[in-house]
Amino acid sequence: MNKAQKDNKYYVTAEGMLKLKDELKDLIDVKRYEVAKRIKQARDNGDISENAEYDAARQEQSFVEGRISELEDILKNVVVSDVRDKSKVFVGAKVTVHVDGEEESFYIVGAPEANPMEKKISHESPLGSCLIGKKIGDKILVEAPVGSITYTILNIE
Repeated sequence: MNKAQKDNKYYVTAEGMLKLKDELKDLIDVKRYEVAKRIKQARDNGDISENAEYDAARQEQSFVEGRISELEDILKNVVVSDVRDKSKVFVGAKVTVHVDGEEESFYIVGAPEANPMEKKISHESPLGSCLIGKKIGDKILVEAPVGSITYTILNIE
């Protein structure tokens, strides 16, 4: 159980909040209808006991309904980051660090919107949790599978 689940709060950026709302709207208004239509078509094809199309549609329906429930819970308990003091790292900040002789930038986001491929790291991740609350010039040591890595904070936006 992660921290967000324990205190029942989900921290996100304003952009992340909009994406979560858009995803929920799409699931309810579009996906739910499409899956119900596929289930009906599969039923209309006859015997559903060995109908792979029916089974796949029911599985997708289960996923869609589970995701709707998850998103509704997140949105009910969401805390949108609105930090004005940019002297410290916060959820929603773009942080530039020096690591291994190079500069890298990361966006600190809430767990529901984390995407390492887009350089969006959760405030709950090992690196994200070490960065939260730190200031420009601070050095942090993060334990990684390859060993300890030292990051120096160069900029916070």
